[in-house]
Amino acid sequence: MEALAWLAVVVAGYLPGSLPAGFLAGRLKGVDIRTVGSGNIGATNAFRMLGKGIGTVVLLIDLLKGLLPCLFFPTLFAGFFPDGQLETTLQLLIGVSAILGHNYPCWLGFKGGKGIATTAGVVGALAPVSLGICLGTWIVFFAVSRYVSVASIAAAVALPVSVAALPGEGVDRFGLLFWIFLLLGAMAIWKHRLNIQRLMNGTEHRAWGGQKTCN
Repeated sequence: MEALAWLAVVVAGYLPGSLPAGFLAGRLKGVDIRTVGSGNIGATNAFRMLGKGIGTVVLLIDLLKGLLPCLFFPTLFAGFFPDGQLETTLQLLIGVSAILGHNYPCWLGFKGGKGIATTAGVVGALAPVSLGICLGTWIVFFAVSRYVSVASIAAAVALPVSVAALPGEGVDRFGLLFWIFLLLGAMAIWKHRLNIQRLMNGTEHRAWGGQKTCN
């Protein structure tokens, strides 16, 4: 019975995360976003191919599908487990599942986005201070480099560092949250591996400057 409860927790995170907001927004405009721009269903490609308004909506949905399940679902499932101290563990599992849902949605052949916005939502629910540090890092690196990919990779590196450097009250510096954030950061960097290759080859385009990004 407990195994089924854990499975339900994973599904509860995965299904909202797998909502392909960018793909659905493109369909409303008669565009298959997987065939234009970078082919990615995330907010960056939505901004580029569908416009700033729709891109903003996609960004917010992608963020909320990580934030809201982490905030509200653990309470719903807590009663299924004998240990009453599992709320943080449930939040972490739901959060990771939501990001996996975005990155590998079952509705689109398990080909999804890079998970940056959804990860931000999860981090916002689990550690708002870490989210602030990562957001600041993203802004600085984007302003300097004008590469969305560079900014996202830098924020991914800052994610576990933020826990190790500034652990919150009752948070172990190298405890479970650190290792989960290390996993999430590594996952985000892995999803940017083609961007890294283009950066190394000098073919990655900037966010502005006359050409569209390849991010």
